[in-house]
Amino acid sequence: MTGSSASAHRETAANGHKASSNGTELKREDGKVELGKKVTLFRGISIIIGTIIGAGIFISPKGILKHSGSVGVSLLVWIACGVLSLFGALSYAELGTCIKKSGGHYTYIMEAFGPQMAFIRLWADLIAIRPAGMAVISLAFGQYILEPLFMPCGIPPLAVKLATAIGLTSVMYLNSMSVTWTARIQIFLTVSKLLAIAIIIVPGMYQLFKGETRHFENAFDLSNVQLSGMPLAFYSGMYAYAGWFYLNFVTEEVDNPARTVPLAICISMAIVTSCYVLTNVAYYTVMSAEELLASSAVAVTFADRLLGNFSIAVPVFVALSCYGTMNGCVFALSRMFYVASREGQLPEVLSMIHVRRHTPLAAVLIMIPSTEPCRSSWRLSQLTNDSTQALQHQHNRINADVFKLKFKVILFLLICH
Repeated sequence: MTGSSASAHRETAANGHKASSNGTELKREDGKVELGKKVTLFRGISIIIGTIIGAGIFISPKGILKHSGSVGVSLLVWIACGVLSLFGALSYAELGTCIKKSGGHYTYIMEAFGPQMAFIRLWADLIAIRPAGMAVISLAFGQYILEPLFMPCGIPPLAVKLATAIGLTSVMYLNSMSVTWTARIQIFLTVSKLLAIAIIIVPGMYQLFKGETRHFENAFDLSNVQLSGMPLAFYSGMYAYAGWFYLNFVTEEVDNPARTVPLAICISMAIVTSCYVLTNVAYYTVMSAEELLASSAVAVTFADRLLGNFSIAVPVFVALSCYGTMNGCVFALSRMFYVASREGQLPEVLSMIHVRRHTPLAAVLIMIPSTEPCRSSWRLSQLTNDSTQALQHQHNRINADVFKLKFKVILFLLICH
């Protein structure tokens, strides 16, 4: 027996698993196929950034500005939402290093409150929260992908629905066929959306350095600020930052999660917060508050005024950004349904992996019938408000779970002492 084969034999004997030739799954000696640890630090960062930066930065500026009342306050809301999201992300980083199980929210509620609460949370995700979120981002994809074809006319609602259906179907197909290609496409889409953000930031900063600051005069005029509108402003901002928790949905597939999860979350949140704040500053270098509120597509209006004929490419980049968010969401959420089935709270078929493609095929396909009703409603702004309120409520609950788990540990140590 050679040294390499002896080492592989020892590793197999120690772990009870055999690695496949492509490395995307592990085959245990009892014949079961499981997904392998293929999410590295770089791939983890691409999952988080690729999921966070979607339609939010291109849709939410209007909502934040409308409800905050002034340019200066809106920028403070963006920063505050980034800080709040970072706190939540750090809580999830701690959970990801302590509880090395996939499933995200579902798994943590299972650990903190037991199977009954986890079951309720699971079905809320399955029939309401996640379908609404997917509908929001898929409708934004359909809107922006058709923008260059219909400029300057309006886009027929039926065309948006058709493009949305095609986008969702292709994402489901990709996640059903290959884990490797899903990861590669996600990295490509993450680079594309960062390029789209750079296309906005760089010309905007150039205008700012040239002295285009007239729209920042009286930025903190509080005459139009109403406290009753601030919650909706924060909801819009938190929606734009939503997605920092998705790496915890695939913890079992992360290589060295104790190191990778915290690093990926912190690096990603720093990049996303910087991009969001600078993007909004760039918007205000060419648009006043009134013009931004009147725009139906803020990024496209910005490009029309500053980039000339190149502006036709901006909706394409935005659509790719939305597609990357859909891809990341399906990749992560399918693992939650996979874990729930493994725990016996969903049909057993959802915990099965395709024997040749090594993907959780059934767990991916279950998202199609749950997303369709929300997508068909096609009221993008209302779906955004409803889904962000539900998401914010669940994140507050999960962060409370962290403190509850800490309290249990401290109480246990005191009793033992």
